[in-house]
Formats: sequence, C-alpha cells, structure tokens
Amino acid sequence: MNQDFDAARKDKTFASMFKHKMTDLPSIEDFIVAMDQDEIDASVAMGYGWCEYEIAKIANDFILDAAKKYPERIIPFCSIHPGWGDYAIYEIERCVSLGARGIGELHPTPQAIDLSNDENIASIIDIACQNDMPIVVHGSEPVGHRYPGKGSTIPQQLASFATRFPDALLVFAHWGGGLPFYALMPEVNKILTNVFFDTAATPFLYKKEIFNVMEQIIGAEKILFASDYPLLRAARVKNQVLEAVGTDSAGLIMGENANKLMF
Repeated sequence: MNQDFDAARKDKTFASMFKHKMTDLPSIEDFIVAMDQDEIDASVAMGYGWCEYEIAKIANDFILDAAKKYPERIIPFCSIHPGWGDYAIYEIERCVSLGARGIGELHPTPQAIDLSNDENIASIIDIACQNDMPIVVHGSEPVGHRYPGKGSTIPQQLASFATRFPDALLVFAHWGGGLPFYALMPEVNKILTNVFFDTAATPFLYKKEIFNVMEQIIGAEKILFASDYPLLRAARVKNQVLEAVGTDSAGLIMGENANKLMF
C-alpha cells in the first residue's frame, strides 16, 4: 500500500489531495466492510482526475479488478485525461470492454482542462454518448473555505460545459460547486436537462438543509448520493439525507436515480 501511495503521489492531482503521507489508505476489503457497516448495497468507484497516463491505467485496473471480485457491490468508472488524445480514447474503450460504466472523475484544475474550449474533450463526449456513459466532473465553490483538491472549476465553467454538450450525461460532483442554486434562473435550468449533481463531501461543505433546498430547486430526481470515501464515510452523508427529505425523495437520491442513469 505504501508503494502504491508513493507511486500515486507522482501525479499532480493526487498530490494536491494528499500532501502528507497516509499509512491507512483502505483496501477493497476495507471498502466492502465500510459499505456493510453503513448499509450501502453497491457503490460507484472511480479514480482521481489523473494527469499521468501510466498511473491512471494502474488505478483503472485496480478498480476494474475490484468490480470483478465484487460484481454486485462495486460499479467501476474509468479515469482519463482528455489531453492524452488517442490514448484517452483507447483507455476508455479498454475499460468499457472490461466493464466500466462511466467516466470520471475529471478534475479540470490540476488536469489543466479548459471546459469551454478544449478540443480533445469532444471526442471523450462522443465515446461516452455512444456507450451511454455518464461523465463525472469535479465542481468547486467560488466562495467559502479552502481545502486540498478544491480547485477552481466554478459554476460558470460547469454551466458553459453543459451548454457546449447538451446531449451528454453529466454529473457535477460536490453539488457542482453550487450551480443548482442558479437553476432558479430559467436560462440556467434549461441547460441542466441532462445534468445531475452528486453529494460527495456534503458534510464538509454544507449544512444538512442543502438536501431540502436542492430538492425544491432542481428536484430529488437530479441528486445522486455520493460520499467521497475514503475521505468521508457514507453513513454521515446518508444520515443527512434521511434527516432532511422524505422517504420517496430519499429513495431517489440514495439509489433509484443512479440505477436509471447507469442501468
């Protein structure tokens, strides 16, 4: 595990998240145990917005192998960098052939991706649409506290990306940096037809009332449960959901929406 950590730290994105050495990164078995304890049936597992191609391949293989070992529990996504060009397409195709169900996470800040103009991203969108694969993109709050990995992919950039690719299935992580608040504007709401928002790291960012507020603005059907494990256990986010919204909405958020999106 220490060797894996040392190798991953060579990647700019991973290094921005883990500036100090960690000796307790969980194994896949730890992940399964955590899911059992938190009463989670299945989880999407994805890598970081890798910058280094060889490290991304290792990480993708790790997740794909885990999904093969626990096919009912782990749903694999693949991580790429659009800047790899043909190599990015090859890696997606390779991962799809091995069972990958989505692409992500893209982290535009450390990966230096211009969501508005990057030409390579169009080919990523094309292959994602061909395979009905959602693409997860990191979102950053334009205000509030700083934290490792926050980045600067603010709502304006995500809105521009959604406008650029209206047919793509997009998941903006961490509530899209607050983009749903602007869905009260008709022109913004219009571009979010195929956009979903995940709840990763919510307890670190917002009070539990965020779930009720977002339910009113964008509807529970647009919200995907996520924890940001191993930084945060699923139970903490799950408790926020159950305390904030009704049973029907909780069911959508906790799994029904994801099932419709990927299966």
